[in-house]
Amino acid sequence: MKRLTKATLRTAFNLLFFTIVGTAILAFTFNLTHERIAQSEDAAKLKLINQVVPNSLYDNDLIKDAISLPASTQLGTEEDTTAYRGRLNGQPSVVVLEAVAPDGYGGKISMIVAINYNGVISGVRVVNHKETPGLGDYIDIAKNAWINLLTGKSNELYSQDDWQVKKDGGKFDYMAGATITPRAVIKAVHHALQYFDHNRAKLFAEDAGNTNKEAGKP
Repeated sequence: MKRLTKATLRTAFNLLFFTIVGTAILAFTFNLTHERIAQSEDAAKLKLINQVVPNSLYDNDLIKDAISLPASTQLGTEEDTTAYRGRLNGQPSVVVLEAVAPDGYGGKISMIVAINYNGVISGVRVVNHKETPGLGDYIDIAKNAWINLLTGKSNELYSQDDWQVKKDGGKFDYMAGATITPRAVIKAVHHALQYFDHNRAKLFAEDAGNTNKEAGKP
């Protein structure tokens, strides 16, 4: 009986020892690598943002000057997203919003939309999509420059009816045989622009992090 008790205690001690050692190793590894991982993630985000926001538009740290936005029907989002804010000489200059087109041919199309403080689109990039290869995927900047047609557009320049493909009476070109994809993207970008117009001041407010639930309302 004593042998069994000793064996049980020894096994329990060994399990406890290895658990403590394993936890310590994991904690040490995390502390050693999490900063590098965070830096790599920030660099990847900044690389994508720099495709739609020229360096000349900001002199602050966009990654650090960011706020969380709650889900919004105008942005097409179903969970919190991040808005990156650019400032130049201390003045608001541009914001990068995450937006989703829910009605792509192959499903949701995730994008980032950069909008200058004056309401003009600085650039748009598709981050993720499942559109048909060869047709719908021409919204990908790596395969086609079509997405650049949205750069420079604004609600002041274009009316409500202009935000459509030419086939529907709008101003935007499209690829023959593939209208669903550009329709979805154009509508989502237009909605993101409307969201910006409605929430411009709140998006750039210094205390926006505490009031972003207001800005997230559709």
